Amino acid sequence: MEVIEKQNEGLSRAFTVKVSAADLDARLMTRLEEIKPQVNLKGFRPGKAPMSFLKQRFGKGVMGEIVQDLINEQNDKMLEERNLRPAQQPHVQFESDMEKVASGASDLEYEVQVEILPEFEPADVSGMALERKVADIPEEDVEAALNELAAQQRTYAARDDGAASEDGDALDIDFVGRVDGEEFDGGKGEDVRIVLGSKTFIPGFEDQLVGAKAGDSKTISVTFPEDYGADHLSGKDAEFDVTVKTVSAPEEATIDDEFAKKLGVDDLAALKETLQKRLESDYAQLSRSHIKRALLDKLDDAHDFELPKGMVDAEFDQIWKQVEASEKDEEDKDKSEDELKEEYRKIAERRVRLGLVLAEIGRKADIDVPQEDLTRAMVEQARQYPGQEKQIFEFYQQNPNAMAQLRAPIYEEKVVDYILELADVTETKVTKEELMKDPDETA
Repeated sequence: MEVIEKQNEGLSRAFTVKVSAADLDARLMTRLEEIKPQVNLKGFRPGKAPMSFLKQRFGKGVMGEIVQDLINEQNDKMLEERNLRPAQQPHVQFESDMEKVASGASDLEYEVQVEILPEFEPADVSGMALERKVADIPEEDVEAALNELAAQQRTYAARDDGAASEDGDALDIDFVGRVDGEEFDGGKGEDVRIVLGSKTFIPGFEDQLVGAKAGDSKTISVTFPEDYGADHLSGKDAEFDVTVKTVSAPEEATIDDEFAKKLGVDDLAALKETLQKRLESDYAQLSRSHIKRALLDKLDDAHDFELPKGMVDAEFDQIWKQVEASEKDEEDKDKSEDELKEEYRKIAERRVRLGLVLAEIGRKADIDVPQEDLTRAMVEQARQYPGQEKQIFEFYQQNPNAMAQLRAPIYEEKVVDYILELADVTETKVTKEELMKDPDETA
């Protein structure tokens, strides 16, 4: 086997690898010897078929497996011997006629192109000055959370016969929807409960039912939003034939100890304490988002090194697909596509750079993601697909790339925690409104 380095520029490397037909044939014969005892062929006792026959019968197929295994093995060895860490999977391009290689009539020659991770020394994070924004939880926020909980537990009582519905009432309806006079999938429902003013239906649908009475039949005209989830309905005008079956008025819940007990806690004081802790957790997450943004900004400012183009391209492509799939922000409407691409490419570069910096800090600190954390993350993913939990687990277990995507954000948070432990963090009291601001807006 011969390995020749063809390119060594920046983070790009290219190698030509040559493997003689004799070497491949030796590997083929070894593999055939391994499978021979399991081969049952007509006219031969089990395991007694001659090697020449096995080679003729299975040679090409087995040679394909050998070539793939050899490439994987050689790529790993080649990178390890040169102490190179690949940024992405190496790209292999065959120079040989693979039909001739498979038949044993030609040497194997292929080119490997690979981008490597940059070598750099991460900035010293010990003593890094950071500000943690914190805010007191107003008593009215706890009361608001309590009232919201009461609203979620609200019951409804049927209005008197002939009473017209009001905003906030619950209606049980049957409906059939049509676009261009034709019924469409998902446009039909029976005994569907709708709360007027909840804005859970298409805009305008609920408004046209205010004043309806039990037994009424109405035709409602609406327009599906442009960003509606189903492409074939987006922006389309539709009509719904609606039959109102019941009209019920909301009954206000009494917020007392009995209300708390219905929710599984001892009394109202315990319920308020639970809500207080939930808000504290929400505020802590907001506080973390601000300090993490400040930390990432400092790390970005402290590092400047060459980035693997393939990683940046992949990150940009992902960002740009999201941009194309969504409406332009007001501030982007007057910008050309080239201007936008330039801006989003800088965002892609920042993400890649910070990802490499965090990964290097974590590598030097021997930070890892325990299996129990990955299992917990898989459980969270599985909960989103009731009844398919087993398939979700198997998907992650059988797909290394998917598992890596699951691991990445957990690893990032662990590295951030590590840095925050070393940093010089001071707490600053801010208003609730300031804490609630998007960290991107306050940066």
